[in-house]
Amino acid sequence: MSSVVVRPASRVRGRITIPGDKSISHRYALLAALADGTTTITRYAPGADCASTLSCLAALGVTISGPAGAPDAHPDQRVVTVQGRGLGGLRASKAPLDAGNSGTTLRLLSGVLAGHDFDSIVTGDASLRGRPMRRIIDPLSRMGATLRGDDDRPPLAIHGAALHGITYTPPVASAQVKSAVLLAGLHAAGDTVVTEPQLTRDHTERALPVFGVDLFLANGDIRLRGGQRLQATKVRVPGDASSAACWAVAAAALPGSDVTLEDVGLNPTRIGFLSVLKRAGARIDVADGPAVGDEPIGALRIRHGGVTAVEIRAAEVPGTIDELPLLAALATHGGALKVTGASELRHKESDRITALASGLRGLGGHIEEMDDGFEVLGDRPLSGGTADAAGDHRLAMAFAIAALGAGGPSEIRHADVVDVSYPGFFDILTRISEL
Repeated sequence: MSSVVVRPASRVRGRITIPGDKSISHRYALLAALADGTTTITRYAPGADCASTLSCLAALGVTISGPAGAPDAHPDQRVVTVQGRGLGGLRASKAPLDAGNSGTTLRLLSGVLAGHDFDSIVTGDASLRGRPMRRIIDPLSRMGATLRGDDDRPPLAIHGAALHGITYTPPVASAQVKSAVLLAGLHAAGDTVVTEPQLTRDHTERALPVFGVDLFLANGDIRLRGGQRLQATKVRVPGDASSAACWAVAAAALPGSDVTLEDVGLNPTRIGFLSVLKRAGARIDVADGPAVGDEPIGALRIRHGGVTAVEIRAAEVPGTIDELPLLAALATHGGALKVTGASELRHKESDRITALASGLRGLGGHIEEMDDGFEVLGDRPLSGGTADAAGDHRLAMAFAIAALGAGGPSEIRHADVVDVSYPGFFDILTRISEL
């Protein structure tokens, strides 16, 4: 499935159960590996990224069972059991650790390895090896570890050491950098404090107490006392908000659409896209459910209500960072979107600004690229054409949603990259699309 042809649709309708959240699955697996005892993770995320985290942990001596079932099995059938090795109890891998395409795996695992007294090498695919890692190298080095990479890029050689706590303010808002420092702080002497200039997704802060770790949160500071033992537990992963956003945007884009999404994580740091969709004209109903592992969960019903122009500025970017390509796709259906303060997009699986602009133009779209963002004008229907996902799963899905409103068929090249996060995406797209 290197290429997929997406045909125009008049509307999308249906009910979809959302697979487990990728960001939360990574964190639960890492914390379970450091815990005392055996942790059961239900609804572990499908996709190659979260499989990379399990593979790396297994290479470090962690005994892991599952997940059971195929990647596109019902989420409740995807159960992972992790026998924790305790804080500081990982073993050196005999070979380089392969994070695949997963920047989350590489960055968070580096924080863990920084506190283990052995040498490690963490690498990944060609895309990941091109991504700069200075943002984790600096704080982890300050804590006492040694990290080196050619031009600060993977493969990263990590020499773990006895760490000491630091107070750190990330120069750019990043949940992955914050989490790497906090995971290193578990292994450090004294307190580790991360001060966030802007609120980012807080899954790590929510997950740590579930495993018995005390945190102190105040005025943007996250304080963690090193040396705390983690306790094994049973956890259930909410549905992935970014995956839900695909179908929410499709429903918002096409007249007559009506989609209900079940078991969606409703963490406030992850659902900024809903606010944007409402401003753009979508009709959204939210049914809250009981919290799962301190993560709110519920159901969403999204209906088309028109598509108007919206703007996203820097303050909104951290809460919508993964959904910005999808929101750009929405704008091609007759609205407009201007995004600024999003230079971080240039350091994702691709240069997401340039690759997004190239792909939408290939489908007949009107998009202007800026240093820190872009502007999409839906002043003409897409004609259809060809867009290259450029090794980026978010772009493959965004181009597919944009193509639903085109005048003719659209080819998405290298579409198999969606398996990084959402196996079965194109099957669901076909199921809910109506001609």
